[in-house]
Amino acid sequence: MRAWQVVGRGDPGAVMVQAELDVPEPGAGQARIRVAAAGLGLPDVLMCRGVYPLTPPLPFVCGQEATGTVTAVGDGVDLAVGTKVMGVTMFTHGWGGFAEECLVYPGSTVPVPAGLSDVEAAGFWIPHLTAWTGLVDRGRVVAGEVLVVLGAGGGSGSAAVQLGKALGLRVIAVVGDDDRAALCRALGADRVIDHRAAPLRDAILEATDGRGADAVYDPVGGEAGEAAAHALARHGRLLAIGFASGRWPDVPAHDLVLTNTSIVGVLAGGYSRAELDDVHAQMSTLIADGALRATVTRTVAFEDLPGALQQLADRAVVGKVAMVTGA
Repeated sequence: MRAWQVVGRGDPGAVMVQAELDVPEPGAGQARIRVAAAGLGLPDVLMCRGVYPLTPPLPFVCGQEATGTVTAVGDGVDLAVGTKVMGVTMFTHGWGGFAEECLVYPGSTVPVPAGLSDVEAAGFWIPHLTAWTGLVDRGRVVAGEVLVVLGAGGGSGSAAVQLGKALGLRVIAVVGDDDRAALCRALGADRVIDHRAAPLRDAILEATDGRGADAVYDPVGGEAGEAAAHALARHGRLLAIGFASGRWPDVPAHDLVLTNTSIVGVLAGGYSRAELDDVHAQMSTLIADGALRATVTRTVAFEDLPGALQQLADRAVVGKVAMVTGA
């Protein structure tokens, strides 16, 4: 099978090579899918650079999320060959989705909901499950609250914008250019802040009439996360999703105490099968009702994957990109 292997440490355009590999055989508790499409994410870039915590040993195939058809299962797997699924690949073992076939953990995959194409499904599950974990499970948001989304024009942020609207929140999207602003408005953002125009803390306070945000969805970290943490309302929560800026926000506990605010860690993991099925059912209903949709804004061919990942590394991507295998 064709696959893109990471063979060194660096930017995707420099360390990815196309290889012909044997089709992986699923072990006990594992399944294999024929990849129809795979979502591109910042963790894939960080794995190429060797700085992602779950980076496997070289050489490896990255690609955290994919959709496709089950072609084989290992012992103890109750998943029928021929089933169409989407979800998290076994990228930590070097068998990610940037290949014609990949391995998945059945416990981390779900059926593709009606209304999502293969491409849409490939870029849906990780961003939206992360948004669900952050807003519903960890952030405990309530309809009518104010949500600020940092990095709102990216794959993770754009999922949070539309889920926030589906949950009845007032959503303020923070972006850095006009194209990302247009995407967020199309997804239903009530207001868009260009962080280049004014200090972010001041802009958030101005947009909330001085009250501040009830929740901040932060996949960016660094200075942006710190500024937003100082623009929280009483009982506000900074939801720490990621560190696209290169570092986590550093907010003194003293400041949190004085303002009765919190930093809440968010990881879309540790769900039981029953819990995942419940989240999947609720999001499937939102999709059917038209309240949620995939945010894939561009597709690339298998041959063009390294260049597309490099554009993601260079922050030249708006929304979510998916690779199609042509299979």
